[in-house]
Amino acid sequence: MAKLVFGMMQSLDGYIAGVAGGPQLSAPGEQLGRHFNDHVRTLAGMVYGRRMYEVMRYWDDDQPDWDAVEHDFASAWRGKPKWVASRTLNDVGPNATLIRGDASAFVRKLKEEISGEIDVAGAELAGSLTAAGLIDEFRLYFRPFVLGRGKPYFAGPQPALDLVGAERVGEDAVRLTYATVHRAAEVPGVDVDSFTREARARLATPPDDPPPSRVPR
Repeated sequence: MAKLVFGMMQSLDGYIAGVAGGPQLSAPGEQLGRHFNDHVRTLAGMVYGRRMYEVMRYWDDDQPDWDAVEHDFASAWRGKPKWVASRTLNDVGPNATLIRGDASAFVRKLKEEISGEIDVAGAELAGSLTAAGLIDEFRLYFRPFVLGRGKPYFAGPQPALDLVGAERVGEDAVRLTYATVHRAAEVPGVDVDSFTREARARLATPPDDPPPSRVPR
């Protein structure tokens, strides 16, 4: 079964992009760029939302001003399978498959069918896949910028997360890696949800006069 990972560069205040006309993250330096190149080479594939895919199609065609690191990234990126979730695109580029229906259902099936690591690209898509319980790991690459406002890395509420790694990467980034804390396995014949509902109800409506030993602290 594949592992679904969402990792992106972001500012110290949690934005992956600033507002139009405002401060933005700079392109990664050579060392950080090589780190991302090596990462792409290890992937089983990438899942994109429409907007992020259209941005990344820049790498489909060589540009005369690219340096060696950029050529290396383009080569690695073009060789990987890509799945693009979109309701408006009619077609996609080389080595890419269009997801026309339920993206969460498609990705759930994809995880079951292949092995390795699948990268999620795009905060909105990551938000919907997180809500569906599909993302296994979050990798936050913090860089020394403060944008003030813009597009946040987290597009919505997150599940419980467990810090599993912290390291300096490249010239100026710190990567924090969090694994999703998945819900405990269900026990046959036991309604776990009923226990959860009962516990919440007890917390919401405590007894009027609890005995001294049970007074909440």
